[in-house]
Amino acid sequence: MNGTQTLSRALDILFALSESKDTLTVSEIAEKVSIPESTTYRFLQTLEQNGIVERRGKSQIGLGLRILDLARNLSQQVHRNLLATALPIMEELTAKTQETSVLLVRMGSNCVCIQNVRSQGLLQFAAENGRVLPLTTGAPGKCLLAYENERIFERVTAELLMTAEEKQQLHEECLTIKDQGFSITNGEVDSHIYAIAAPVLDSHAVIVASLSIAGPNFKNNAEYDSQMADYVKEAAEQLSHRLGN
Repeated sequence: MNGTQTLSRALDILFALSESKDTLTVSEIAEKVSIPESTTYRFLQTLEQNGIVERRGKSQIGLGLRILDLARNLSQQVHRNLLATALPIMEELTAKTQETSVLLVRMGSNCVCIQNVRSQGLLQFAAENGRVLPLTTGAPGKCLLAYENERIFERVTAELLMTAEEKQQLHEECLTIKDQGFSITNGEVDSHIYAIAAPVLDSHAVIVASLSIAGPNFKNNAEYDSQMADYVKEAAEQLSHRLGN
């Protein structure tokens, strides 16, 4: 097994542990990643020595605390770069649309606002930084969910105890969002507010944020919505390009 294969197997083990709601035995991990138990055990020994995984009780393996440090540092680095890059693009988007622009990232089964540029209009949508919104309601959250992988989609719908019909409807909506490159909702989070969101992708085409505008929905009509969607998509593509996409 070469270096690339070794790294791939180690990552498979970490993903298996991250997807599990509880600890796993060596046998369970080996079955999930389709490698022999003896090989799995050797990988786990190395990961344990580096604090990436830890033993909890008899034969039970879980993610180690070192993972939290890595995740925290990565999040801080990404957010610093993302915020600094996004702000001038958001200011320009708000100037063009005369609507509040909002940048959100996924946080578990929700999304959180990490940057906003408020409209100067008398009637405006206010989105304070730190505001939490659901992934399954409203354009920003649905846009994030649409561009996530199936594993995240399944986890979110399971956590929310969605019925098979609700899950299928949401899945079809996510496919439409990916097909058109943006999400638009009217009155889902607030009955008087519409929102349009587009994905922000990194250099590996992985979703890192959704960029959106939101404002009073008395302005809505087909021509207006189309023009606003073009502005949002253009801004999101510009931000994605600056992030290496």
